[in-house]
Order: sequence, then C-alpha cells, then structure tokens
Amino acid sequence: MNRTPTILIVDDAPTNVVIVRRMLDAVGFRTLTASDGPSARAICHAEQPDLVLLDVMMPGETGFETCAQLKTDPATSDIPIIFLSTLDDVKNKVTGLRVGGVDYVSKPVHSEEVLARVRVHLRIREANRALVEHHRTRLEQLRDAQQAILVRPGDCPAASFGVFYKPLEEAGGDFYDVVAVDTGVFAYFVADVSGHGASAAFLTSAIKALLRQYTGPLFSPEDTMRGIDSVMRQMLGEEQYLTACYAGLNQHTKRLSVVSAGHPPLLLVSASGQAQTADMDGDPLGLFSSVLLQRKDLKVSAGDRFYLYSDGLIEASAGGGRREGLERLTEACIRHRTAPLAEAAARIAGELRPAAAIVEDDLLLLAVEVPA
Repeated sequence: MNRTPTILIVDDAPTNVVIVRRMLDAVGFRTLTASDGPSARAICHAEQPDLVLLDVMMPGETGFETCAQLKTDPATSDIPIIFLSTLDDVKNKVTGLRVGGVDYVSKPVHSEEVLARVRVHLRIREANRALVEHHRTRLEQLRDAQQAILVRPGDCPAASFGVFYKPLEEAGGDFYDVVAVDTGVFAYFVADVSGHGASAAFLTSAIKALLRQYTGPLFSPEDTMRGIDSVMRQMLGEEQYLTACYAGLNQHTKRLSVVSAGHPPLLLVSASGQAQTADMDGDPLGLFSSVLLQRKDLKVSAGDRFYLYSDGLIEASAGGGRREGLERLTEACIRHRTAPLAEAAARIAGELRPAAAIVEDDLLLLAVEVPA
C-alpha cells in the first residue's frame, strides 16, 4: 500500500477518541472520527476509509447495528471493522464477529495491541485487493483474447451477417465463427460450451482452430462436426460438452446445409415473412464415444434470413420455457426482417432480453441474409 491508510474511529466518548487517535497519528496513519453510528456510515460512504475502529455501546445505534448496516451495503461491505469495547465477554465478542467484524479488542486499549491488529487487517485487506485485481486483470485479458478471435461483419462482408454477443461474465462459453470456404460459399457456426467463465472461455480458441481445420472442400458439414467432436472428447472434463449448429450456405446454388449437435434449431425467415425451424436430433459434441448427427438441406432465396443462436436467448426470455422463447424469437425475427443485419440482431436480442432484465446466461444471435 503506497498511500497512507485512513482509519475511522467511532466512539461517543471524546476521551477515548483522543487516546486512539493519538496512537494512530503517532505512527503516520490518517484518522477520521465520528461519535455515532449514522455519522460513521455517512463518513464511510464519503471517505471510504481503509479500516474502522468501532465502539459497541453508543447512544441510539449500537456498534453491532452500525457494523451490520455497513456490511449489507455494497459500497461499504469490504471495509474491515475492529470493535473496541469494554464488553469483553465471549457472547459479545461472538456477536461482533457474527455481524461482520474482523476483530474485537477489549478496553482499556493498549497501544501496541491496537496497532498490531490494525496493521494485520490492513495487510490482509491489501492482499485481498491485490488478489481480486490479479484475477480481474486475467479475466480482462481472457475477454480481450476471446473478443479478438471473433470475426466481425466488416472482416468478411461477403458473408452478409450481423451478430449480437453478450457474455454473462467477463468471458463467455458461447462462441461463433464465420468461415469463407470458397468464393460465395460460407460456413456459419455457433457453439455453447457447458458452464460459464474462464473454464468455458478457454476452450473457444481451440474450437475456432478445429473449425478452421475441418472446414473446406474436403469436408462435409458432418465431417466438420465429427472432427471437432473427436478432439473435444480428449480436451473436455468429465460431464463437460458443447452443443453446436453448423450452417453451410452456397450463395450460387442457394442451398443451405444444416447440422445440429444438440443445439437449438436454426430459424429461417423468408423475405416475405414466412418462418420455419430446422428441427433435428443430434448428440452434443465431446460427450459420447460415437456422435450421432442429422443434416437438413434447405432451398433458400435472395433476401431470406436465417438465425443461429444460443439457448440463453430463448430460455432467459421473460416467462415460459424454450418453446415460448422460440416463438418470441420467431416473431421478433419476422418483425425486424427488413432492418439492416447489424441493427436487426441487436433489436431482436433487445426485445427478448431487455437491458434491465436479469441475465442468467450468455446471449448470442447470429443473423445471416442470403444475397442476390
């Protein structure tokens, strides 16, 4: 800690405040004072002290009540609180620790004891902050790395797609990719790795590499999925798996080939507003020794749009289950079928998952338009 720590002293007895303040000032701490609980809470909000020395017996609001309120407030919950009290029986000490105090010192206080305990808890708090910052930095690096491997519409304009992607945490387990197989031939891929956070996000770079390795003229859509499955079985932990949907579009022949591996069905909306889903059975990838897959070939026309998405978009919709969520998704896709692709994806996702709604899963929607 390079800066001078600030300590708030809370006691209704001025003499006690003077004694404690002098011992802290003498060794270089910055001190603040309060004579009651409400004032102490206001100072904690305004000044964010590094530690609070809190008396128990005060008029109006006891120190236990002040501590409990500070700990239930997110803005002050991580400030360590040491009780200073003449109530030195076990029952009161336990109460102090139970409401959120980190230590309990009996009055009359001794300078060396107070300073030793203050320093210990300041060091603990600083170590916790450093650990949190370390993990935050690592997750930000992971998030940035994951974002860097996601293809953007501007990177491949001929593929004619828009995307909405909002991970639940810093890095998500949902993944998408768009691969140019040949001139006018593109592969669109969406996957959902079981679980959230770093463990799922670490796998997305491997999935991208596998998709690129097994996508091309030498591989059918089923071959691509089986190639990913064969490697992921070696990488995934026990009971971990991924669902995925692969859609191969030949813009010349207007043929769309779809393979699903336990993933929500691709949604196709015609230029005139007719909708259909490519429902099929299929095993998730990385789970079984032999994966069973189904394929559907659909005839599409210029102006048609199809959508690949993760289950968070339909399961997290307000009310109902996946079927109701898919119905709402279909209605939204029809309603916004003439909007520019990038705007359409954001509008559709915003209707199903408003910004103020509670998000419980990664959200991903990949929208593709069949060009003329």
